[in-house]
Amino acid sequence: MRLCSIASGSSGNCIYVGTDTTHVLVDVGISRKRTEEGLNSLGICPGELDAIFVTHEHSDHISGLGVFSRKYNVPIYATPKTLDAIRGCRSLGAIDDGLFQTVKADESFTIKDMTVNPMRISHDAAEPVAYRFSYGKQKIGVITDLGTYNDYTIESLRGMDALLLEANHDVNMLQVGPYPYPLKQRILGDRGHLSNENSGRLLSRLLHDKLQYIVLGHLSKENNLPELAYETVKLEITQSDTQYKAGDFPIQVAKRSEVSRLIEIA
Repeated sequence: MRLCSIASGSSGNCIYVGTDTTHVLVDVGISRKRTEEGLNSLGICPGELDAIFVTHEHSDHISGLGVFSRKYNVPIYATPKTLDAIRGCRSLGAIDDGLFQTVKADESFTIKDMTVNPMRISHDAAEPVAYRFSYGKQKIGVITDLGTYNDYTIESLRGMDALLLEANHDVNMLQVGPYPYPLKQRILGDRGHLSNENSGRLLSRLLHDKLQYIVLGHLSKENNLPELAYETVKLEITQSDTQYKAGDFPIQVAKRSEVSRLIEIA
């Protein structure tokens, strides 16, 4: 299996997951041109895509969906309430209703040789989900935009070979930054975004011998720094009561506006 962040951040998200025969995107929150360029850099023609999985309807996850879908007619998978929100988003333009496919949390299904399993997340959207993908025994999780986590989150993400996990903000940067108070409270709330510290704490609960890659994603441009996210997450792991240390696992930070390094699961 392969995982690559084409773009990841508060200004736009688009993640590629694939096998030799199946190619999918999680969200298209960047322009059609950038999405095409990202796929082409991976040696994938956009017309080869088998599906687009939408996590939720916020603009940084769907802004390019309308233009892209009109050109390539790729099936769009999302929860019922998310699909309703997409239909009501005038900025996307008309999308062929025949492209919409419904998913439900914890109901797995297959796309060619890949199994897809959506999971619930806590975020201020209509009906948000994250996605887990598997091919044989290989498993990849892509989970961003969650204000908090619980036992369900931990159990849902156990045994992944690779994880792309949100590390959205540094709490201090957010608190002293320029955002208005209500927006700060939204981000810090249980239906907001995961801080660097909480990302590290969640990861500490998910580490296991066969975890091969960790990618930190959805960093805020205004309230985080790649180096800060990386060091804070590492520190949380090292200070936790897990048997592992941060140095036991490759950790990379997804780039905001560039294609990140392609990860291949052995």
